[in-house]
Amino acid sequence: MWWVGHHMPDDTFQCHVYLIEHGDRSVLVDPGGYLTFKHVYKKVQEVVPFSNIRYFLCQHQDPDITGSLRLIDLLPDVRRDAMIVTHWRAMQLIKHYDPALPFWNIDEHNWQLDLGGGRILKFIFTPYLHFPAAFCTFDALSGILFSSDIFGGFTANWTLFARDQSHIENIRPFHEHYMPSREILVHGLTKLEAYPIKMIAPQHGSIIPEHLIDFMINELKQTDCGLYALARDSTDIHRLSFLNKALKDITNVVVTHRDFWDIANELITILRKTIPVASAEFYTYAHNHNNECLCLKPETRYRGIITAPPAYYEPMSTLNKRSWLSQNKVCYKKIPIPQERIPDAKKTGEFCLLIPLFPPNRELIQAIAVLSLEHDVNMTFESEKIVEQIGEVLAVAVERECILHVLDMERRKFYEQAIRDPLTGLHNRLYMEETLKPFLHMHDRNEKDGIVAIMSDIDHFKKINDSYGHSAGDKVLKQVASAMTGCIRTSDLAIRYGGEEFAVFLIGQSTREGVFVAEKIRGEISQMKFEGVTNEHKITLSCGVASRKRKEPLGEFIQRADAALYQAKSTSRNKVCCEDDTPL
Repeated sequence: MWWVGHHMPDDTFQCHVYLIEHGDRSVLVDPGGYLTFKHVYKKVQEVVPFSNIRYFLCQHQDPDITGSLRLIDLLPDVRRDAMIVTHWRAMQLIKHYDPALPFWNIDEHNWQLDLGGGRILKFIFTPYLHFPAAFCTFDALSGILFSSDIFGGFTANWTLFARDQSHIENIRPFHEHYMPSREILVHGLTKLEAYPIKMIAPQHGSIIPEHLIDFMINELKQTDCGLYALARDSTDIHRLSFLNKALKDITNVVVTHRDFWDIANELITILRKTIPVASAEFYTYAHNHNNECLCLKPETRYRGIITAPPAYYEPMSTLNKRSWLSQNKVCYKKIPIPQERIPDAKKTGEFCLLIPLFPPNRELIQAIAVLSLEHDVNMTFESEKIVEQIGEVLAVAVERECILHVLDMERRKFYEQAIRDPLTGLHNRLYMEETLKPFLHMHDRNEKDGIVAIMSDIDHFKKINDSYGHSAGDKVLKQVASAMTGCIRTSDLAIRYGGEEFAVFLIGQSTREGVFVAEKIRGEISQMKFEGVTNEHKITLSCGVASRKRKEPLGEFIQRADAALYQAKSTSRNKVCCEDDTPL
């Protein structure tokens, strides 16, 4: 097989002609156009007499392949039995050149051409790549595939053979704009994979050697085609290819990420390739928060915080998609940085983009994205399309984040209900047991990390209920719990242990410090006035204090504090006793 094409300087769209040398039944594959044929003719004659060519194989009807047919008719050394080999669909167009040579229809010859001597050309139907009756030609003897437009490419620095895998960057934009869809391309490539191909000779670009074939096929199978469907005011292939890759990257973000922090950052990175985005934040009305907003911003790693909605949000929230587009024509609105955000504007620019977010099957705006810009920008078609696509993704992501926020709030509410006493608001025994575990382990390792327990009980509480009713008793319990919490540190633990009994655990404290805190609580209670209880009925508290011994189980530790409490109650009450039964 010979390459008999002609390199045209400063042309990224090289068109190749190949000669299959096979005696007087040689084949000229894709003879070429009017511009290059004189060079093709000369090269052929350097290999074989032109009269050796019996077949002129035209894999489609475009002028870069068939423009030379009228010139061939005029050559003196064209043999009388030469034929144009093609598909009947291409014949319907090629006939308008009025060629003198007759047609040889591959459809009528079982899609193969026997050249004799055991050499058979097999024609492979690859419809719509790039026209309805497109086909490739496989030479079984050499293992060479004449692939027509498939594997073609734009080559700024042309070489006859592809040197390495980077050649895919020449092939990809050609297929993106030239082939109708990825599904059709994959269909054709899958048919080609059934053949033992050793080399690919495309009509455009560079010849692909065997070691690159699998890589090129796999990469092409991932290529999005039909690029011109994206075009509006420009058909520049590189701009459309950039846009297509950006849209594909946006889709991949949704597939590969679940955390909103990752989704937002990846989408902002894509946006920054076309828009100078400094930062992004998102607002959506929060459920059960009285017209407040759930705000997602980078300062909180996009974890939702409840805040008042920005001034521009409320008017937007009543618009549906049709109303928005009627007012703004595009999927965003550029506004000056709002007054309340002027300090931030010094760090960024003076403008921001508002993007309404419409989740699927919702007509009204459910959320907005606010993109602060580093500087003003004129939006292009590509940037508008990217913003539109990102808006669709963000609408789903923000809605999901809002749902997760609601679920998290519900989970926290139920968790709080599970670990707190509903009357006093203090933690319950279940929470006590789970929370104290790590502190017990710390104390077991280091005696200095001591734990003190104060068990306390409201004196004569039954008389309060009997005299003033259970409602008054409940108020006393709540006031005692509140006073107790006010007397300890936030690192300490106050528990409603049961009925009128309370427990306080002091972390990292000594017995002396425990007695001091217990006295503080007891003194505070004794001075308090209680709602619903007359001044004649004085409310007091008895307390028992114990320090934990290393390796001591929690139950035994509490038992010793409880024994000290019993000591206080069995004497005069309204007092603090320590674990050694000594009144204090």
